[in-house]
Amino acid sequence: MRKRKNLLAVLATSLLLTGCVTTTTTTNSTPQPDADKGDAADLNYQLGARYYRNGNFELARDRLLLSIELNPKNAVAHYTLALTYEQLENLRLATDSYEKAVQIAPRDFNVQNAYAVFLCNHRRFDEARDHFDRAIKVTENDNSETTMTNAGVCMMQKPDHAIAENYFRQALARKPNYGEALLQLSVLKFSTEDYLGARAFLQRYLSANIPTADVLYLGVRIEDELGDDRAMTDYSNQILRDFPESAEARRILESG
Repeated sequence: MRKRKNLLAVLATSLLLTGCVTTTTTTNSTPQPDADKGDAADLNYQLGARYYRNGNFELARDRLLLSIELNPKNAVAHYTLALTYEQLENLRLATDSYEKAVQIAPRDFNVQNAYAVFLCNHRRFDEARDHFDRAIKVTENDNSETTMTNAGVCMMQKPDHAIAENYFRQALARKPNYGEALLQLSVLKFSTEDYLGARAFLQRYLSANIPTADVLYLGVRIEDELGDDRAMTDYSNQILRDFPESAEARRILESG
């Protein structure tokens, strides 16, 4: 095996997803108040969510607070307010809003996943794993492979590679060609110096997905470790051809 070269930090594993801000407050777990108040709560939620999507976080906060005042049982409004407080860098109020959301709607897998992502980003890994698992177990979660992959990425950051790999393999058991799980397994195998395993998962990923420059550069790193100059050159040439303005292309040119 070749001596390892300091080419580039391995492909970032912080690919956690918080899910979308929805555009409705009507859920099975959200009791509605009287019609007029319910309409006002919904209108303010819609405005708050729109402000959030547009990056107007202070306006979003104000509308969401008004929506919650009118309908305190709307978990999605609490969840969107938590996302808003994150953007405003008020972690205490973000935590409070997430906790209220999961108390109101413990089977809302989007809320559970979003709170888990928040906890993971703040290195509260064991708590994050608990909420990921709750989201995974909800039978209505038709995209549980995404939640499993998020959980695996979180455990890589802990780091606990064995648990992370188990989550990724669960995701592939559910959806065998799920690209994010394949890519993250390649990253994991590379980080644990299993370069053949990293190659295998990257090849599976590339067989079904259009690569980005950083994905191809992972291939450069893998093949460099395996001593396959031809494969490394192929990856390098593809980066230079398809992504000539990328940071990865500059690194290749600088390294000669």
